[in-house]
Amino acid sequence: MPQSFTSLLYHFVFSTKHREALIVPELQPRLYGYLGGIIHSEGGTLLTVGGMPDHIHMLVQLKQHHAIASVMRTLKANSSKWVHETFVEYPNFWWQTGYGAFTVGLRTKAAVQRYIETQAEHHKTVTFQDEYRSFLDQHGIEYEEQYLWD
Repeated sequence: MPQSFTSLLYHFVFSTKHREALIVPELQPRLYGYLGGIIHSEGGTLLTVGGMPDHIHMLVQLKQHHAIASVMRTLKANSSKWVHETFVEYPNFWWQTGYGAFTVGLRTKAAVQRYIETQAEHHKTVTFQDEYRSFLDQHGIEYEEQYLWD
């Protein structure tokens, strides 16, 4: 086969350091736009972004040459730097060290998009910690609770 074809959709989840509620209403839309710009500059497509004051969910499509760790490093480092330069009133804005990256199939794409877009409703009954544990369990990822949170 002379060409390579891929359909690589990822659901990224990551939080602010210590899950501090730093993604405030005046920051949120600009931060989401900036994150989308980073994904675009990496050659990917941001399909949906949403979250809460303490965490972000992103549905992205990437090319086959992307390494998830590299994309996440660029995404988090560049956006933290941008927040510090643009919103100097948030000097304590940092992302947690780790992240979740979960594959998404085309059949579940619309459901994941709806889930990301309705985070406020979802988090009326579920904490971020419970949500994150649920993702890990659903994807068969083993973890030790003591190492999940920074």
